[in-house]
Amino acid sequence: MSGFVEKPEPVQVPHLTHLHTGKVRDLYQNEDGDLVMVASDRVSAHDWVLPTEIPDKGRVLTRLSLWWFDQLADLIPNHVLGTDVPEGAPADWEGRTTVCKSLRMVPVECVARGYLAGSGLAEYETSRTVCGLALPEGLENGSELPGPLFTPATKAAVGDHDENVAYEEVARQVGPEAAAELRQATLAAYDRARDIAKDRGIILADTKFEFGWDGDVLTLADEVLTPDSSRFWPADTWQPGRSQPSFDKQPIRDWLVSPESGWDRASEEPPPPLPEEVVAATRARYIEAYERLTGVPWS
Repeated sequence: MSGFVEKPEPVQVPHLTHLHTGKVRDLYQNEDGDLVMVASDRVSAHDWVLPTEIPDKGRVLTRLSLWWFDQLADLIPNHVLGTDVPEGAPADWEGRTTVCKSLRMVPVECVARGYLAGSGLAEYETSRTVCGLALPEGLENGSELPGPLFTPATKAAVGDHDENVAYEEVARQVGPEAAAELRQATLAAYDRARDIAKDRGIILADTKFEFGWDGDVLTLADEVLTPDSSRFWPADTWQPGRSQPSFDKQPIRDWLVSPESGWDRASEEPPPPLPEEVVAATRARYIEAYERLTGVPWS
């Protein structure tokens, strides 16, 4: 089993239609047809959306995404229209709301990898490939790749894993010209973000982007380059051959599989609530990522 431990009821707001409750974001549509995306403090781990929230996480994700959209604006347009909270919405939507263009979304996750980790590492250990792309011998956990790779994945439902697919499958789904444009945009955005992060002492190991079509214009959407969609590693502790410390929810993953939690991941039981110290450590990781990347103190 997997999914939500406790799926929240959508907030009812005048003149907004609730469309979807995701792992972290709630999606609405206003009367103009624009999307209203609200980032919650929910957190997921090991295929579950947990019952415990991480304070300020939704605001960190929103503010960091907006900052990255600005850094990439000359490379590719984005879906952001504004950040005003709709009239009648709860006060705590402030700072976690993005009003967006409604796009025709691309049906794949566009992943860029510069280092070997996660599902890419698992595939490499089996076949010396990632998404069918051949890689040299001798790479290990955390190794820098010879060059950034475009490794797309299918979009999974809540509680399921995204699945890596070959570039040819993307071309089959969206057409060869669109697939080539997606690859180019993904790698260009990754290159820009990798260089920005490097200047701040952070390695961007990999990240996933979502794109949609605004008419015939490819447009960057959803969240961008957050700790939920990216692997950020401290550059000064990077050491291939082991798992890298990261600016994300690793304290949660580690605690859930530890004897302290008492949870058996292989069982059908949902995970337990998180202890206060794990919540605090995770919040600190998200805020540190924001501060180091943007150079702006969190407030």
